[in-house]
Amino acid sequence: MTEPGTVLITGPTRNLGRHAVLAMAERPRGRRPDLLLVGRAGRDLTAVADEARARGARVHEIGCDLSSLADVRAAAATVRDLLAAGAVRPLRALVANAGTMSADTRLASPDGYELTFAVNYLAHAQLVGDLLGSLTAPARIVLLGSNTYHANVWRKLLGVPEARWADPVELARPATGEQAPGMAAAGVAYSNAKLAILYYAHELQRHARAGVNVSVFEPGWMPGTALGRGAPASLQAVSRALGRVPGVSTPRRSGPLLAAMALDDTWAHLRDGAFVVKTRLTEVQPVAHDRDRERRLWEATAELLARAGASR
Repeated sequence: MTEPGTVLITGPTRNLGRHAVLAMAERPRGRRPDLLLVGRAGRDLTAVADEARARGARVHEIGCDLSSLADVRAAAATVRDLLAAGAVRPLRALVANAGTMSADTRLASPDGYELTFAVNYLAHAQLVGDLLGSLTAPARIVLLGSNTYHANVWRKLLGVPEARWADPVELARPATGEQAPGMAAAGVAYSNAKLAILYYAHELQRHARAGVNVSVFEPGWMPGTALGRGAPASLQAVSRALGRVPGVSTPRRSGPLLAAMALDDTWAHLRDGAFVVKTRLTEVQPVAHDRDRERRLWEATAELLARAGASR
């Protein structure tokens, strides 16, 4: 078994991220990693860090607003400093867990990008790019995916929109107009961001050095989480009710599964953007493999991140 080293996780304060953090902190001595918690500074970040420390973990809080690429770059610099100073063990896993779904696709991040695309995709592309050289092999990058990128029978019945791919520069551009586009547009933006993560995972593996493996984790549908907190109150109430249906995924059930993706030998072989739904290795739909789209996304991402850096 590889020494667990250090695990960095974004979005550690609530729901899936919080339960993943606590599951990692509860590992036995010798299998318990150091933890770098990257999330919005404040009471919630301090609380989960204290809970993890109470379980025996060595924890560093790194305050970061993931909607701001400048914040993300600063967080990455802090991680590099901690590693260089020997304050934490070697970085063995980066878990890109944080996510959001903006109810209004006209909303822009501080860098001018559509908010869902900015937080779910661009922030993690920035963080991974800044820390790719700081990972010590064997190492893992675990990205958070979602099956919403394609519409099966159940998603069609529930009105969950599938991705409508466009050039990434277009996907990053906020909607315009006086009237809010509505939840259908928000759902498409979310599905587009999740399809981008699959394309990115495939291309990232081609650029990562030997011993750094890239995989994608889908926690299962978790109604009632904070992800849809921008949705209308009526829809949030229905979502919370569905979350009590037996067998439906919950953060408490899926959090330890995400922790396992980062730490367990069972998943050490995963690479090339392998897609795991809870505990099952799953083939993605054909639309999720497209070398031309993957190359273009990589190029456009570099352009978008550089543009944000140049504007500061």
